[in-house]
Amino acid sequence: MGELMGMVFSRISTIFTVVSRTGEWETEWSAVPSFWANVQFLNFYALDEPDMNLIWLDDFLALAATGNFSRAADERHSSQPAFSRRIRALEEWIGADLFDRSTQPATLTEVGEWFAGVAQELIARVARVPGDARKIAEASSVTLRIACTHALSMTFLPRWIRSLESSITLGPVQLMSDVLQRCESLMLQSKVQFVLSHAHPDAHGALDAAPYQSAPIGEDMLIAVSAPNNSGKPLHQLSRKGAAAVPVLLYTEESGLGRIMRAVVSRRLESQAAQAVFTAHLASVLRTMALDGRGIAWLPQTLVEEDIGQGRLVAAASGEWDVPLQIRLYRDSELLGKAANEFWSAAIEWGSGLHESKRKQVAS
Repeated sequence: MGELMGMVFSRISTIFTVVSRTGEWETEWSAVPSFWANVQFLNFYALDEPDMNLIWLDDFLALAATGNFSRAADERHSSQPAFSRRIRALEEWIGADLFDRSTQPATLTEVGEWFAGVAQELIARVARVPGDARKIAEASSVTLRIACTHALSMTFLPRWIRSLESSITLGPVQLMSDVLQRCESLMLQSKVQFVLSHAHPDAHGALDAAPYQSAPIGEDMLIAVSAPNNSGKPLHQLSRKGAAAVPVLLYTEESGLGRIMRAVVSRRLESQAAQAVFTAHLASVLRTMALDGRGIAWLPQTLVEEDIGQGRLVAAASGEWDVPLQIRLYRDSELLGKAANEFWSAAIEWGSGLHESKRKQVAS
């Protein structure tokens, strides 16, 4: 075996492969031996047929999206000739054409249509590998890794964690606070064990399908609020079309509350004389703008209940504009480890107790 490797490395003193950041590779002649070059040679030349390169999958999906080789090459930060070679190499590895090049733009063949789903699945699975390895390594860890939306991390989460500690002993908690889209990304990459966020039945996200599970652990409400005028009435109030435009403060697409607003309120808002004057992904930023009298904002009750109680904010619309929210805890269906599973069980029990308490209140 040592002699064989010596022969291979000896050959590398004559031929080696240069690989760019985008995966382009060219054969060049040189008399400079290099261990790095040896590794690349083994990767591409050790077999008569080269192994499939994961970079080709991203190339394939880029071309499938545009149908234009030049544009897809630009998106992949590659020259078009090198990009085209990689697409052809992928087709040779598959053993069939993936694109019909007789049309402009290029279109997927039947095999290409099938492979598009395969490529997306492979990329997703590869992205999960580090996280899955981390889950196995941390099966005995007592540290909980939770991603939580900004608004809940400042209001609901601290009180909820404190209440859970009456029934379970918690170890270290690693909290990552961000917009929902990024929290979902952390879960999809297995970088966190749990995601805590607002939810609504009409606004589905990446974690609302298998293999993820969720449980309701609380309730909240989006309320349309405005700063008051001198007489305590709303400075801005929703009105029908035909009246002067009312300024509204909205969430960006990254925001989970924005996702809910678009699903539940946006179409109804079109019938109002309303004009979006400011957008942000944080409810806390919209709260600040509303307090400053800049417009109407739909804010979580848990965030503004003190402001409303002290008259700093007032309702800017009737109760029919309120949006009931669930507070849900999401997890992967796979094994989380002892500490994480105990935490999940305690959360389920907490949610059940909340539901039972509400049911008794209704019955009485």
